[in-house]
Amino acid sequence: QDAVVLAAADPAQPYGAALPWPDPLGEGKHRPARKAGALAVLVDGTPALYVERGGKSLLSFTDDDPTLRTAANALSRAVRDGWLGQLAVQRADGEVALTSHLATVLQEAGFRATPKGLRLRA
Repeated sequence: QDAVVLAAADPAQPYGAALPWPDPLGEGKHRPARKAGALAVLVDGTPALYVERGGKSLLSFTDDDPTLRTAANALSRAVRDGWLGQLAVQRADGEVALTSHLATVLQEAGFRATPKGLRLRA
């Protein structure tokens, strides 16, 4: 699988403009949008993760573990390569990040548990 991390408002990222966003998992009230500072992680051209501006909240669009692992690893590379300074995810799909279904996937990609959530630094 091929993954790419793009700014949600990037013209190369078609979701929210030419294509509708898929429904995110979970029952949170947050919705993806083409906002400055937000990120979209596409796996094989399909949205897998959405990082809200500030990185405190994360949305997923699939429960397929291989796809989520690919997306989380791409997000981790973006941080480690210096494209993003750090990410400190507090909520995932409307849940506390540490106890969400994404916690294991993010930790496998290098995120570390902190009292406030899951953090990854460059």
